[in-house]
Amino acid sequence: MTTVYDFEAKTIDGSEQKLDAYSGKVLLIVNVASKCGFTPQYKGLEALWRKYKDQNFAVLGFPCDQFGHQEPGDENEIKNFCSLTYEVDFPMFAKIDVNGAGTHPLYKHLKSTAPGVLGTEGIKWNFTKFLVDKSGKVVKRYGSMDTPEKIEGDIKALL
Repeated sequence: MTTVYDFEAKTIDGSEQKLDAYSGKVLLIVNVASKCGFTPQYKGLEALWRKYKDQNFAVLGFPCDQFGHQEPGDENEIKNFCSLTYEVDFPMFAKIDVNGAGTHPLYKHLKSTAPGVLGTEGIKWNFTKFLVDKSGKVVKRYGSMDTPEKIEGDIKALL
């Protein structure tokens, strides 16, 4: 069976990261953007990370510019924005595609394992979230409107 640990992705600093480095952790994987109405969710994501990171939890942020050109910057600009504006310290990755022909393999897996409303696989907008259990299995998909605060109970249940 394929799990999220079978994938790798480039970090925001440009190095390849095998996701099995997060083996045994509950993960919240999020496609993020710096100029979106949902961008303030960075604050809640960072709060979850700080609260639970010592309990085998991690937030993984994947910038994406496929929705309204709301992530126009390069990785350095994204990293600076997140750090300076929201004090983001959780792991961030290089910009990826989450839909279309260039969809990152991790997102192909996430979308097929946890389809959205009415079974649709496409990511609808920025800040779609996937909750992954400690074995690397995708447990649930959340839409952009689902705030980190609303998801906290589900995270606690998996910890």
